[in-house]
Amino acid sequence: MGIFFRQRKKIGKNSWLNVSKSGTSASTRIGPVTLNSRGGVYVNLPGGLHYRGRWK
Repeated sequence: MGIFFRQRKKIGKNSWLNVSKSGTSASTRIGPVTLNSRGGVYVNLPGGLHYRGRWK
């Protein structure tokens, strides 16, 4: 596991601008689901479980 840089700036009620070494992206949260502009999807499941995948 390496060291990484990521900075999040809130731009709306449920939206963020994410800046990292590999570039900039935007993400938005809709209930337990978070989608980002690079095609990532993150879902919070019951029991403390999480799912991370792609939607593109």
